[in-house]
Order: sequence, then C-alpha cells, then structure tokens
Amino acid sequence: MTSLTGKVAIVTASSRGIGQAIAKRLSRDGAVVAVNYVSSTDKAEAVVQEIEAQGGRAIAIQGSVANKADVLRLFAETKQQLGAIDIVVNVAGASVFKPHLELTDDDFEKVFAVNAKGAMYVLQEAAQHIKDGGRIVQFSTGGTMMPVPTGGIYAASKAAGERLAFALAKEIGHRQVTVNVVSPGVTDTDGLIMPKAAVNQLIQQTPLGRLGQPEDVADVVAFLVGDDAHWVTGQNIQANGGIL
Repeated sequence: MTSLTGKVAIVTASSRGIGQAIAKRLSRDGAVVAVNYVSSTDKAEAVVQEIEAQGGRAIAIQGSVANKADVLRLFAETKQQLGAIDIVVNVAGASVFKPHLELTDDDFEKVFAVNAKGAMYVLQEAAQHIKDGGRIVQFSTGGTMMPVPTGGIYAASKAAGERLAFALAKEIGHRQVTVNVVSPGVTDTDGLIMPKAAVNQLIQQTPLGRLGQPEDVADVVAFLVGDDAHWVTGQNIQANGGIL
C-alpha cells in the first residue's frame, strides 16, 4: 500500500514531458490518474497503456485549459469515471521567447490564455471539486524569480498563475486543502530548444551540475501531494538544482 492508494488525480498536459513523468509517478504511488492532453492523442493513450501495464489505472481526457468548457468537462469526466478528486496538478503552459520590442498582441494572447486564464479555470474547478484534505499544485517557472532576456512575457504570465494559487491557498485552507506552486528550472524535455553552448552554460551555473530531468520535478510533486506535506501550503518550490 502506497501513500496515494485510492486517490484520484488530474494532471494537465500529461501526455509528454514533465506532466507525463508526474502522471506515471503518481500512478506508481497508488493514484488513479486522468491524463489530460490537447492534441497528442496517441501519446496520451501510450501513457495510459504504460500505466495500466504497470498495474495502475488511468484514463485520457482531451481538452485545453484555455477553454473553460474543456476544463469543466475534464473535471466532470474524471469524477464520473474515476470518482471524487483528491489531487489536481496543473502543468499546462504556453511559451513565447522574444525581445520585448518584438512582442505582439498575439504573443500576449497565446501565453496568457493558457498560463493565466487557464490557471484561473483549473484552480476554480479544483477548488469546487477537490475533496477536503486534497492537494493542488500549480506550475510556474524559475523565470519569475530569475529574469532572462526574451523571457519577460512568459514569466509575467506564469507569475499570474502563481498569485492565483497563493490566494486560493488562503481561501480554502480551512478545508485542509493545500495549494502550492512548483517552479522548474531548465529541464531536459522535447520542449527544450536551445543551442548546445547555452545548455552547457546553464549546466555550469547549476550547483548540482546537470540539467533537470522530468522525473526530478515529479519527485517534488509526489512529496507535495502526499501525506508528509500536510503542513506545506502557499509555497513556491524551486525545483531547479540550485541555479537561482
């Protein structure tokens, strides 16, 4: 029996990268998992199949966090198929990296629709549907604390999600629901598109001497959603190998 046995978890954007690692980790710890995705049906189904092959249970649910109807359906289908919700991890994010003077209205709409408005939708539904004593984790980025050139609009949109999460922690703490933020540093996923020289420079700046792996971040989430983190809420956990 593991610490999450019998728990029901939603993990957004979990068909790949960090979200996928989290879905698999929570399943190994005993949770049944709703694997959310936007367009990668094959990848989401592959995650479900891998979880089931390991003896777990999971379902795939399509939907964008930027679409309120999709978020409502994500929570409704999860409750209908898996039961009452104990854990919500909002990994979904969109990014644009451009010099400030080159930013456009479309850039703003793209990142804020997912990272700010999407966070609002997910956190609203989580607050309404999560069981007392549940766990909510909102994802951000180390860029809100360590500004990087061309990363202003991405960091700003993620900062909005952080503030929403911190306010929610105050609002529903009386139900023993914890709400925390996880901010990964540079992580080795297929979304990391950087010149090799830049990657090597980041490794040199990281005290632990390597890039983060999705599993490193999943370990942090596993702690926050488990029983041992019952006294941790309203915090921003920097999962970055010490680069800040």
